Amino acid sequence: MVINNDENMSRFFSKVYLWMFIGLLISGGVAYYTSVTPSMIKFVYSGYTFILILELVVVILFSALRKKVSPTVAKLLFVLYSTISGLTLSSIFLVYKIESVGIVFLSSALMFALLAVYGYTTKQDLSSLGKILIFALLAIIIMSVINIFVGNGTFGIVISIVSIVVFLGLTAWDMQTLKAMYNYYASDENELNKVAIYGALDLYLDFINIFLSLLNLFGNSKD
Repeated sequence: MVINNDENMSRFFSKVYLWMFIGLLISGGVAYYTSVTPSMIKFVYSGYTFILILELVVVILFSALRKKVSPTVAKLLFVLYSTISGLTLSSIFLVYKIESVGIVFLSSALMFALLAVYGYTTKQDLSSLGKILIFALLAIIIMSVINIFVGNGTFGIVISIVSIVVFLGLTAWDMQTLKAMYNYYASDENELNKVAIYGALDLYLDFINIFLSLLNLFGNSKD
């Protein structure tokens, strides 16, 4: 294992956050454009189930090909996923007031940043916590599926609260994991470029889920 200097590590994390920002920008842009374009709204909601399945397939494919694809292909898959995700996220601009979306987005960014800094700076090993959080994430997915059929508002609030805690924890864990991966691949620039894209995806997913959970709790709807 080779450990490089802090300047090179900072450059690596700059790439990670740049790509995360690009992903959020693409998703936000696509979501807003879709929400104000009647033909796009019709397209998305007439094939919403298909788009959700496609989004899931792309992210699974992205993860499965982690060791096989080139950095360029990884970037293309990330852009594709961000675009499809933007289609499914378009509903937030239809359901919630835009000023409410903005406030929740900024709140999510602050919470995300605090845990990202903690994960980057802490000396505590978070690997055991990461395993617990993964199981908690699976539980959230199962509970969310159940609540689709049950439709219990209180249950939905509980799920959102638990989701915020879990994804904030995953943010810290992912940051620490990225540091470890940087140290491992420090002498392999090609691999580091690919790790930066996959790290951006992990953090993108953490942020989006924190944002959606907070929006579910505190967002002001248009009704």
